[in-house]
Amino acid sequence: MCWNVSPWNYPPQDRKQEGFMPSKLRLTRIGDRIRQELSEMLVKQEIHDPRLLGATVTEVKVDRELAFASIYVSAIEGKERSKEILKGFESASSFIRRMLAERIELRAFPRLRFYWDPTPERVDRIEQLFATIREEEVNIPQEEESEAGDAE
Repeated sequence: MCWNVSPWNYPPQDRKQEGFMPSKLRLTRIGDRIRQELSEMLVKQEIHDPRLLGATVTEVKVDRELAFASIYVSAIEGKERSKEILKGFESASSFIRRMLAERIELRAFPRLRFYWDPTPERVDRIEQLFATIREEEVNIPQEEESEAGDAE
């Protein structure tokens, strides 16, 4: 008996099969769209939670299975309000997920996980260090000139 194992006899791959994974580009686009819509909801104050005032969405990462969306948030006040803001997002997560699912067409909308993003605070700290270095560089030539004048 001869088995016909030619690649031409296999059925075409259906994108809706269980093994299908979206491309990195698609995951990035979905994450960007979630970030855009959630940021818009925060600006328009569609989420009526005072703990979320001043919160910003810095990044959204969606996993390969589209099961979870990791949402990174920050605020101008910095780390002081991080716990309060994260609690606000956690308590409103089902409402946020429902609102986002209405705005973004996906077969199954990912569950939302919220994390604090320390990047803005790190950037501020680095800028402070650069400012200190610049001030020291300006003061060094003045000190050298005054020492040279004293030596004469």
